[in-house]
Amino acid sequence: MESQKQFKRRFSFEFFPPKTDQGKEKLQAVRNQLAEVNPDFFSVTFGAGGSTRDRTIETVLNLHKQGISTAPHLSCVGGTRAEIGELLDVYKENGINRIVALRGDLPSGMGASGELRYANELVEFIREHSGDHFNLEVAAYPEFHPQARNAEEDLKNFARKVQAGANSAITQYFFNADSYFYFIDRLEKMGITIPVVPGIMPIVNFSSLVRFSDMCGAEIPRWIRKQLEAYGDDSDSIRKFGEDVITEMCEKLLKAGAPGLHFYTLNQAEPSISIWKNLGISDREKIAF
Repeated sequence: MESQKQFKRRFSFEFFPPKTDQGKEKLQAVRNQLAEVNPDFFSVTFGAGGSTRDRTIETVLNLHKQGISTAPHLSCVGGTRAEIGELLDVYKENGINRIVALRGDLPSGMGASGELRYANELVEFIREHSGDHFNLEVAAYPEFHPQARNAEEDLKNFARKVQAGANSAITQYFFNADSYFYFIDRLEKMGITIPVVPGIMPIVNFSSLVRFSDMCGAEIPRWIRKQLEAYGDDSDSIRKFGEDVITEMCEKLLKAGAPGLHFYTLNQAEPSISIWKNLGISDREKIAF
């Protein structure tokens, strides 16, 4: 973990682009609540195969102009070099300087992945097209990508993204801090020392958590799963238990030198804000860890 301690800590919140006017109003309210803690940036997801392309652009530009740096997610799946280049130009012209570059998922029924197949190819293309204008975030998988052939191949895939020009990484969420520590140790042995920020998923709804985790390959430890099952429909107990579990894990990560936290908000403010307050992140330069 020594390599991570050299980096200035940063904190960020992730949203998905809303589909309806009501969803836009809700996101604006969530944005306003989270803006009060002065995060380093917001990020906005990009649907499978670019399915939310226009909504992602609209959401990113709207949030960005309100005063907090906003980073669009950008997927290479389903897009041509020309289309991706046009999108990069739009973001550059509007003052966006950070992008989360991902391979992305193929939507059901889509047979072709596009001209760029992997995230490292997308990173390389962005560097060719836009030089060093963008700070490029890539994904990291402490519990390994669910489609990776094996752990070693997954680490090599991550190294390719770094070699292509990635500046930093955000992890898939996890509930076992040791998986993050082990992942960082493996990267250090490979000579990779970019900032790798833990992705944090607040626990709010058990059934949704199981569904998300099954899709992305995140492991829910047995003791957490069993306790959540025991609460049944008691949403207050689920939230309180989840808040305590995630706060404790975040404390452990920060004490060990993690270079910040990235919260997967699911367009909700309270779960992330509660953890934030528990951690005492009111003045990031004087954080007591």
